[in-house]
Amino acid sequence: MLSRLMSGSSRSLEREYSCTVRLLDDSEYTCTIQRDAKGQYLFDLLCHHLNLLEKDYFGIRFVDPDKQRHWLEFTKSVVKQLRSQPPFTMCFRVKFYPADPAALKEEITRYLVFLQIKRDLYHGRLLCKTSDAALLAAYILQAEIGDYDSGKHPEGYSSKFQFFPKHSEKLERKIAEIHKTELSGQTPATSELNFLRKAQTLETYGVDPHPCKDVSGNAAFLAFTPFGFVVLQGNKRVHFIKWNEVTKLKFEGKTFYLYVSQKEEKKIILTYFAPTPEACKHLWKCGIENQAFYKLEKSSQVRTVSSSNLFFKGSRFRYSGRVAKEVMESSAKIKREPPEIHRAGMAPSRSCPSITHGPRLSSVPRTRRRAVHISIMEGLESLRDSAHSTPVRSTSHGDTFLPHVRSSRTDSNERVAVIADEAYSPADSVLPTPVAEHSLELMLLSRQINGATCSIEEEKESEASTPTATEVEALGGELRALCQGHSGPEEEQSGHLKGPPLQQQQQQGWGKSVPLV
Repeated sequence: MLSRLMSGSSRSLEREYSCTVRLLDDSEYTCTIQRDAKGQYLFDLLCHHLNLLEKDYFGIRFVDPDKQRHWLEFTKSVVKQLRSQPPFTMCFRVKFYPADPAALKEEITRYLVFLQIKRDLYHGRLLCKTSDAALLAAYILQAEIGDYDSGKHPEGYSSKFQFFPKHSEKLERKIAEIHKTELSGQTPATSELNFLRKAQTLETYGVDPHPCKDVSGNAAFLAFTPFGFVVLQGNKRVHFIKWNEVTKLKFEGKTFYLYVSQKEEKKIILTYFAPTPEACKHLWKCGIENQAFYKLEKSSQVRTVSSSNLFFKGSRFRYSGRVAKEVMESSAKIKREPPEIHRAGMAPSRSCPSITHGPRLSSVPRTRRRAVHISIMEGLESLRDSAHSTPVRSTSHGDTFLPHVRSSRTDSNERVAVIADEAYSPADSVLPTPVAEHSLELMLLSRQINGATCSIEEEKESEASTPTATEVEALGGELRALCQGHSGPEEEQSGHLKGPPLQQQQQQGWGKSVPLV
């Protein structure tokens, strides 16, 4: 009898799993779920923890053992979807960007969307011209540190924050100038609202890029936004298809097809090639969900979709949530006291690029100019006291992934919009996750020492700032010492300090490294 009770208790324990979800402010939420718990259960736990009612815009993202990104499906078992060994690690992110984020009902929702777009800016997904970038960064600065105070903010104070994948001193001066002269008196909530209003006008707002290649073999990024389907190549948006013009989404293996019906019965089929069949299926499912969310009038219109012309062949998928119009109608009915918001800006927090668990090692400062004369360990130690959620300056990243080439198949009548002063290359500013936190920063240092290119504006600056061969060798020695001192089982598993550099991997093929940011 006792043995039967013990065995029953043992089976009960085996059915419980620990889950850690990284939130948008980089804090973590940990809970225990049953073996058969659905995604909806975990999502509801998170929303209750965040005191979030306008929750339909958000989702939970994870990476499978093959390093492919996925959105957690709420109607299916969490354990079966992850296919990895517990404890499980996931991320809470914006899944459907609001068409007008400033019109969201509650401040808590606007704050979470603000955090997401701030991440997009940092990781290079939200790319914009220099003038727009300076204004957005100034809004972040005002929201996090308040009004400019000459006693607290010495010359060059904006250079301590990392708003973008790459910075220049000219841009830093412009950010500080706007912060000092134009934003005084704005509360954090007001600055965040103005940030959202500006971000919503940009061509890359709401873009969650999927790397692909077109029929000519040129690199491209495909994305689904609140307004339609977009294709980005170089620093241009070469295609923009409104949702009411998209008639069908299909995939076969690595090939993705988008069927378009425009005015005068003009029909187009856009064809792109994903790195793997799994990536292509993920792209297709994201397209199905975004089309249903933004295009349909009510969720009762949602239908099961097949990836093949024959319904009984290929993959089938059905969007299970509410649509945008229903969400807005439901939000209008919310009547409660505004929940208290605990902003992360005034307390020590982790840096945006690390999407993992474990001890945090502060971001490594930029090595241009004076960084050569500061040891790596001193730089790491000096940044542990940072009191702001915006990451401090890191090393520069190169523009190595996207060539400035457009597909010869691009319709000459298509409106081509210049989205930025440089190539759209979000994959160049992030690393696959989950990874050991220190390995990410050491990788960034490694790329700088190995000669990673910097931004155009930085290249034009005085060559006196370029480190000598002796100084680079000294930095390399310190880097190797750090690697030996911080290596661990998680780092070995992720393998980020082994193999060819990121640029070489991208040139040789696609690989399976996908960022979860």
